Amino acid sequence: MAERFETESRKLLGRLRDAMAGDDPGQARLDKITHLIANSIGCEVCSIYLFRDEETLELCATEGLNPDSVHQTRMRLGEGLVGRVARSRQVVNTADAPSARGFRYMPETGEEVFSSFLGVPVQRLGESMGVLVVQSKQAREFSADEVYALEVVAMVLAEMAELGAFVGEGAAMGARHSQPVMLRGTVAQEGVAEGHIWLHEPRVVVTNPIADDPHRELERLTEAVEELRVGVDKMLTLAADKEQAQVLEAYRMFANSKGWMRRMQEDISNGLSAEAAVEKEQSLARARMGQATDSYLRERLSDLDDLSNRLLRILTGQGADTGAEMPADPILVARNIGPAELLDYGRNLRGIILEAGSVGSHAAIVARALAIPLIVHAERATLEALNGDHVMVDGEQGIVHLRPDDTVVTAFRDKMAMQAAAVERYASIRDKAAETLCGSVISLHMNAGLMADLPSLEGSGAEGVGLFRTELQFLVRNQMPKRSELSALYARVLDAAGGKPVIFRTLDIGSDKVLPYMKPNDEPNPALGWRAIRVGLDKPGVMRMQLQALIRAANGRPLTVMFPFVAQYEEYTLARAEVDKAMEREARLGHVLPETLKVGAMLETPSLAFSPQKFFEEVGFLSIGGNDLKQFFFAADRENERVRRRYDTLNVSFLSFIERIVERCNQTDTPLSFCGEDAGRPVEALCFAAIGLRSLSMRPASIGPVKSLLRRSNLDEVRKVIADARHRGDMSVRPAIMDYLRDQG
Repeated sequence: MAERFETESRKLLGRLRDAMAGDDPGQARLDKITHLIANSIGCEVCSIYLFRDEETLELCATEGLNPDSVHQTRMRLGEGLVGRVARSRQVVNTADAPSARGFRYMPETGEEVFSSFLGVPVQRLGESMGVLVVQSKQAREFSADEVYALEVVAMVLAEMAELGAFVGEGAAMGARHSQPVMLRGTVAQEGVAEGHIWLHEPRVVVTNPIADDPHRELERLTEAVEELRVGVDKMLTLAADKEQAQVLEAYRMFANSKGWMRRMQEDISNGLSAEAAVEKEQSLARARMGQATDSYLRERLSDLDDLSNRLLRILTGQGADTGAEMPADPILVARNIGPAELLDYGRNLRGIILEAGSVGSHAAIVARALAIPLIVHAERATLEALNGDHVMVDGEQGIVHLRPDDTVVTAFRDKMAMQAAAVERYASIRDKAAETLCGSVISLHMNAGLMADLPSLEGSGAEGVGLFRTELQFLVRNQMPKRSELSALYARVLDAAGGKPVIFRTLDIGSDKVLPYMKPNDEPNPALGWRAIRVGLDKPGVMRMQLQALIRAANGRPLTVMFPFVAQYEEYTLARAEVDKAMEREARLGHVLPETLKVGAMLETPSLAFSPQKFFEEVGFLSIGGNDLKQFFFAADRENERVRRRYDTLNVSFLSFIERIVERCNQTDTPLSFCGEDAGRPVEALCFAAIGLRSLSMRPASIGPVKSLLRRSNLDEVRKVIADARHRGDMSVRPAIMDYLRDQG
């Protein structure tokens, strides 16, 4: 029986391939397919529903239902049994459709006479494309063999749709990857960019989903899997440490899985090519991955997904070297990417679009350092984009315009032209002070993290580096850097600064920044966990090594060091003691000590603002870390889109809190600055200056806009606007400030 069914399955796939071989337009091909499937399965009805948009399914072809209902019958995702299949991506098989949960009667189709219903999702690698349905008058559940056959056909339909088999005159669906698409994501680095897509890992295209010779396909699969296993074994022998080896052992377990191999062999026996068989199992793994709540299971399914990609590249020859040439204006698209890989691309990139990632990820840190617009959480980016596609990235609104139409292109280019004109205006005030109309002078500094940032110091008009992130040199390596390497790097940073001040922030790791060679800690809330100064004090060896490297790099020049994430006075005194020990040790060794030494802390937790007066007297300086302080002040995770935009930086309570910090620092003459994304937003920067902050640190590109607004503003007037808003009980001063700025022209 099994052999007879396998033969029938292969016959059906063979007929489908023949139907695709002709020159028929897309609609005619779909009509042929529904006729073939209905006859082969032995039922009265076969229908194909395809997505018209993310929420709407349309009947695009049918055998057995009212032909006038084609392209007229539509339903929402989740509506009716078809919508239920599409939403759940699970098979629905029932002998009594009208009584089944979610059934919807559609009188225009004439389907009320059909009792049995079998619907399977049409999907490719997790991308839902539609639903394939068969129905019969006889009240019966379809057999496991019939369900499997329809799943195989649905998978082939998805491949054919990907290859554009249903496009043309009278097409049932629009051409894939040819229509304009707008994707929304989260801004991780601001800026706008226009260019052409470069896929970090190009999609593997399966051009032969149906095979003639199953024995040859089984041989191809066996050879490819053996090559895959050899590759995994080689990776294992090169593992850098025990933990990496343990991960790869799990990887190898999947590569040698007999169940995985058996399922793919069965798919081939039923008529699929080796590539299609791999992709079918990969699609099922991705579907399970999306439903898995257990983190361990998700990781293992992710391993299987990655192995499938490797196997597909072996089978198709579509490896990393595809022969494609990177465009002159590349905008990178990837599911996710590590900091070292991103640094390999360097400043060649115009923009970056990631499906995963986060605003505080390693990739985001590098993107900020390279001043490249970055959008994360851009769902479907790798599914929608093809190498060479025209794309426009709005890194201010978090929008990606893929294959934009002329209207969007014109509007976007007008926006870019306006920004370019503004940049020219900012260049004219580059060497002028950020002095307000009322005579206050605000010191503007830039944030940095790479040597590549330092040329921006002169071009931006920054007065120095208010924050040099030292963790990047640790994150992009597979092993701990040597003290001599760090010392040489820090010395080059000071050289490039040309005498302008540089504030070195000590290693800020933990939370979302885990070193590749550091044992990860599975913490329920890493942002509030073992990170930054806490790691440094518990594991002082790295802190001491870094402090020694900084002292040697200064080589008689001024040195400024800042400790991150200090939550209480004692943490600062313990860290400061490590600095004193390092200075004493370097003196004993005969090394040249810094000309001057300033040691400060980042105020990123509300608790530090309420430290004893003695802390404010002893600390060399304070820098408000606005990104973390705001999320802790409002108890709103900045990685969570549902809550992070809920709270405004110009909220009256938050501004009052910062004002209180300013007052405490003024009482002790403690230098204070504000460092973070908000410092680089002109309206926020203006308000910070109005409540007493006299030093701001931001990305280089923000210095011009901030300086321009400050030079045209009177802080006394802005202060009064803030006071009036507070007196009225306004929740945020933003509306009042914006009205004031509009009145000022």
